[in-house]
Amino acid sequence: METLLESDREEQVRDGEQEEVDNDDRELNETLSNLHVSAPQDLLLKLDQADILYPESYRVNSPDEIRLLAIADNYHRQYSHLFPSRKPLLLCPVNECGVKKFVSMTLRASPTVHLEIYKWEGCASFVADFLSLDPLDPPVDLPRYLFSPTSVLRRRRATCFEYATVLCSMLLGVNYDAYCVSGYAVKEMCLLDQSLQQCPLLDTEVKSLISEEEFQEEKKQVAEAALLHKQKLQQERERQLADPLRGLRVHCWVLVLSGCRSVQENFFIDPLTGNSYTTDNDNFLGIESVWNDFNYYVNMQDCRNGCVDVVYDMEDVKVWEPVLYGAISKKLVMLEVLKRQKRRMMKGFINVEEVKRPRTFDMPRSWADDIEIEEKDLENRWPGGQKVIHYKKAKLEKFAPYLWPDGLNTRLTTYKDLDCTEVVMVKEWYQDRNDYLEEREVNKANNFTAERFKRGKRFRLLFHRYTSLSTGTKHEMEFRSPRFDFLVRRVESPCEMKEFFENRLDFLYSRRVQFSEPNSGSDPDDQAVEKVVECFHRNKSKPADEDVAQRVFLLAQRRIELIYHFEDHRFASLKRSFIKPQEGQVDPSEKPLITYLKDMLVDLMRDEEKVVRQIEASKQEVRDILAYREQEEKDVQLKFSTQTTTGAAMARRQRQEMEHLPPTSSRNTMKRC
Repeated sequence: METLLESDREEQVRDGEQEEVDNDDRELNETLSNLHVSAPQDLLLKLDQADILYPESYRVNSPDEIRLLAIADNYHRQYSHLFPSRKPLLLCPVNECGVKKFVSMTLRASPTVHLEIYKWEGCASFVADFLSLDPLDPPVDLPRYLFSPTSVLRRRRATCFEYATVLCSMLLGVNYDAYCVSGYAVKEMCLLDQSLQQCPLLDTEVKSLISEEEFQEEKKQVAEAALLHKQKLQQERERQLADPLRGLRVHCWVLVLSGCRSVQENFFIDPLTGNSYTTDNDNFLGIESVWNDFNYYVNMQDCRNGCVDVVYDMEDVKVWEPVLYGAISKKLVMLEVLKRQKRRMMKGFINVEEVKRPRTFDMPRSWADDIEIEEKDLENRWPGGQKVIHYKKAKLEKFAPYLWPDGLNTRLTTYKDLDCTEVVMVKEWYQDRNDYLEEREVNKANNFTAERFKRGKRFRLLFHRYTSLSTGTKHEMEFRSPRFDFLVRRVESPCEMKEFFENRLDFLYSRRVQFSEPNSGSDPDDQAVEKVVECFHRNKSKPADEDVAQRVFLLAQRRIELIYHFEDHRFASLKRSFIKPQEGQVDPSEKPLITYLKDMLVDLMRDEEKVVRQIEASKQEVRDILAYREQEEKDVQLKFSTQTTTGAAMARRQRQEMEHLPPTSSRNTMKRC
């Protein structure tokens, strides 16, 4: 394709040697400055409003911009002539002031001081959360207007092209090699419909500690559910492929090329969701053009197979046709920086000649203002303070900090059916609570509730899971080490209690207690201890046949059994069994015990009494923890940082000051900690 180069007259104007443009340029400038292309009237500003709200660069085209518009217009005429079957290009849409602007100049590389948005993941997440979608109408046509990133962030509503413009500007500001992509995508991506996608939190959520038997049971249930829904999934796929506009729906996303910021492979970012994709993902059906703040490139490659075979070498004019031929590019800038560094290093040793690049028309500076994102924007990023995303058999709700009085910031609800009517599980994430609660999961399918806490919790409690059984309640708890007893986990059910230890000096690592069956109407605390099994790690300082591996107290049978560790050359371990004598009863016919065995039995009987006391203390601690948690839930308080800037937090802090007189014990009452 023939490309328009800069003329001698244009070069003189650019160097400041010519003060006036000719009549044609003046006429074009007046036409463009007063042009209001048909677009939603509630979005475009009147000229008097634009004069007040926006700087001159938004309202008037500079001489360089006028020449760029002329180049783009000439390019588009040639393109339409050579490729009449292809759709028009998005080159010069109208901005918020009704003025035509070249799309590359709408990008404004904006650095940031916030570490949260210094990486692409943070930028993409912020844009997806902060903006709400205005779908293209009709969905097969390019938009006629494209607002600046500053206006888009102020309105908090955007088309997919404006989403991509904001995200690309942020990525360019932190030195990613990023491009806006105009192309075609599947219906669900264009309409931000994630109802057929798996919720990403379901893959990354922290799993609770469960026994192997429970794990196998849940695995079996998942397999059965997969078989039951296989036919429905097939119907979903058929429905997805039934879109009559498939391959025609216009979409805009972001391309990130490798080579900068340690990016190893090219990838796409869908700005509507903030998710990344490989460049051969089948959600993307074709590319018409891409652009950054240096140039605009038209794709000359075949996209009948989607984006699978597309090559992203922007310097290859055979596959990417530039609007500004020979203009400076991101790659050339990087090479120039390397050359300058090399010249500085070789200065004084070798006379390195500087090769001058042929003078061409480079992209003028962006007309848009810098993107300024404040801390309060990052904290309160969801429009209206909350955002709801519907996934396949799941609903994800995100809330601004301190919007809820109990510190709730995320809620994930999963359903058994595709219509999302039968709840399976509700998982909630909290922040800044005085009881250190971070997560709570209510699983209605398996009838349990699990809570996870930050470090600093009383009793050193990290995790608590309680399950309703037909015979009572099963409690499972994790603790942070080191505790005075080195306990790390406890599982208590109506007839059994298991405790697990770490790094104890006596090498004890587990204790299993069996209780008597509870009578109907009796107090569960009155259950008698029937059996205790303690397990010990190997103590290398003792011979194996003197090192106890397992100690069993059979209280109901008045017996104590010892099982020793294996010797390396033995196939069976040594065992000893003791029968405790009845108190006050001595059989004169019985042979007296050997002295050291008698002493061992006496020591074991003392240990048994000590273990029973420890078991009672463990049961009491469980009761204390449950009572303490119940009291905490009645009066949840939030801890505010002095750096907190969100509107919700400020309003809630003011409300707290008013609630000091008089204080209440309501669960939703919050006081400054």
